[in-house]
Amino acid sequence: MPLVLAAVCLAASAVHAQIRNVVMIVADDQRTDTIAAWGNEYIHTPALDALTARGTSFTNAYCMGSMTPAVCAPSRAMFLSGRSLFNLGPNPYDTKADVRLLPEILRDHGLTTFATGKWHNGKASFARAFDGGASIFFGGMGSHTDLLVHEFDPDGQYNNDARRKLGEFSSAEFASAAVGFLESEQAEAPFFLYLSFTAPHDPRTPPASDLARYQDDPPPLPANFMPLHAFDNGEMTIRDEALAAWPRTEVDVQRHLADYYGMITHMDRQIGRVVEAIDAAGLSDETLIVFFADHGLAVGSHGLLGKQNLYEHSTKAPLIVAGPGVPRGTSAPAPVYLTDIPATVCDLLGLDTSWCPESESFAPALRGEPFEGRPGILTLYRDSQRALRQGDWKVIRYPLIDQTQLFDLANDPDELHDLAGDPAHSHRVARLLGELGRWQERINDPHPLSNDSPRPRHFDHAEAERKRRGG
Repeated sequence: MPLVLAAVCLAASAVHAQIRNVVMIVADDQRTDTIAAWGNEYIHTPALDALTARGTSFTNAYCMGSMTPAVCAPSRAMFLSGRSLFNLGPNPYDTKADVRLLPEILRDHGLTTFATGKWHNGKASFARAFDGGASIFFGGMGSHTDLLVHEFDPDGQYNNDARRKLGEFSSAEFASAAVGFLESEQAEAPFFLYLSFTAPHDPRTPPASDLARYQDDPPPLPANFMPLHAFDNGEMTIRDEALAAWPRTEVDVQRHLADYYGMITHMDRQIGRVVEAIDAAGLSDETLIVFFADHGLAVGSHGLLGKQNLYEHSTKAPLIVAGPGVPRGTSAPAPVYLTDIPATVCDLLGLDTSWCPESESFAPALRGEPFEGRPGILTLYRDSQRALRQGDWKVIRYPLIDQTQLFDLANDPDELHDLAGDPAHSHRVARLLGELGRWQERINDPHPLSNDSPRPRHFDHAEAERKRRGG
């Protein structure tokens, strides 16, 4: 074996040998542009900034999408199983036994598995996956001060009458449970710790001290803020879009951003507590930390508030990986799916990845090796939206209204200039739509890109506002 190749193999083996533990930290609805170290000079995120400095940041990590408005549930089923959306089974809210999950695999290989926080994929799958847990929330959303949570049930029953109210703000309580585990004897053996926050998902009610930071000096509007979305994308009247009046005003969106940033800053402080506990226990040299969100959110971008769209602000999520052997303070722009996390974790632990063949390991980037990522990223929402990004070009197709958008992300990262109607780009639109159809076939997506009877593109914002107000 050539000396250079031998050295690379030895280095990779050394990384495997060092990692005994995995700590997975998940945020709920967090955009990529809400971390100071990632370029947002306004937000206060010292813990995530420090994690960025000690690890590798993946700036083009995507959630594939959802066939339900609650994008959280299928996203979590995908990043826990390594399966693409149409291979999850009929109900992502209740992941069946034939869909194996990363914590199940790690448990089979001798790791102690512990979870706290949000679990959106059924009680039976949780019972299969974890040896222990605390303050477990089986659900999608709720008040951050009044959530009903379970303690770990070794019988896996989790009856509703066994629930209790949170003892403190949700992010703080979940972090306390994680710290308690890290300080316990359970953490002496190799472990997988799953910490899943319900923040910054609405209702966004940050503690007063965190909100105060952003109230007097409101956050700047996103570059792609718009009062109205230009057409009916198929999901304009959903609950998320009714959280503010039509048209969106700068004052309303800045108020939403202040609440959103306050939630993230409070969550960031809790993440700091967990990382400090890892370091204090002497575990940092043998622990892989994986932080990410399940997807992003609009919060005023493109005239939208929710995540039921395929713009970059909603489909992308922050992803940071830190641990022994991982390059520090580096950025990896290669496109990946959150679905690729299971194969990556198993790869770094030296475990077989054949159980998750759709998950593609991005471990080479974590070893400092060349890594190009996925050749394309397909994203989707219900039967109304499909998108494909290849390189710096992205096409979005709305089959129900026969609408297409084309964006040059290299020169227009905020997706402000739709080039689909420019004759100079007609060939590119045709090529990308053809590629999109082929990608649909690969993931068993049965929904067509065309419609014989398209409905009107226009959306009556005034009528929607009248109904929102109860008129």
